[in-house]
Amino acid sequence: MEHNSYANKVAFVTGGTSGIGKATAIAFADAGAKVVLTGRREKEGAAVVAEIKKRGGEASFIHTDVTKEADVKAAVDFTVQTYGRLDVAFNNAGIEMVGSLDQVTEEQYQNTFNINVWGVLSSMKHEVAAMQKTGGGAIVNTSSEFGLVGGASASIYVGSKFAVEGLTKSIAVEVAKQNIRVNAVAPGAVQTDMVDRFVGKEGEARDDLIAKHPIGRFGTSEEIAAAVLYLCSDAATFTIGSTLSVDGGYSAW
Repeated sequence: MEHNSYANKVAFVTGGTSGIGKATAIAFADAGAKVVLTGRREKEGAAVVAEIKKRGGEASFIHTDVTKEADVKAAVDFTVQTYGRLDVAFNNAGIEMVGSLDQVTEEQYQNTFNINVWGVLSSMKHEVAAMQKTGGGAIVNTSSEFGLVGGASASIYVGSKFAVEGLTKSIAVEVAKQNIRVNAVAPGAVQTDMVDRFVGKEGEARDDLIAKHPIGRFGTSEEIAAAVLYLCSDAATFTIGSTLSVDGGYSAW
């Protein structure tokens, strides 16, 4: 995305302390946006803000647990109070969960859905309210290749990402006439700490997952960030309720 293509815009990124969220916060700032990033890890959040400022951008971090609606509202309110408006939002906070059917627990289900589903829905609720006050905006939610296809021994995670797909389409229809566009991005396996936890740093499971991507490699956080910035940009003004697969061909088999 060109430098200053987001000049005078304010961007909000959940789960912005590492991986895809961090890369996207930096990309928004590099493109001229003022950025508020959220997360539960204050040290890492401060480091991202410092990196953005070192690159000449403007950013703030606010500690947020997306499972708590009061935290989400406070973060969105902070954004508007600090920068005057909210134009684009990337709801990226999420958690992985693996385990065969006989291993799943109620606690795992509740924790995963609270973060991956309620966290997205609650974030949209307050982002939309803020955007309505200034004439519209754009929201992108993080789905997954596993929001489009099934995945053995990952039923809870897959279910949560299919839910994100449904939320994206439903809220997109609800707010489209208010000049608010809602879409999703569905990353394939991206070289992040989450993927390392999912399949390990080496071994058969990791090799098998790479092999399922026709491109023959994992993606990068920057490749996903580029897709998010596109969906939030004026180049995508007729794109509503869609999911952009950025998965190295995983879902094309």
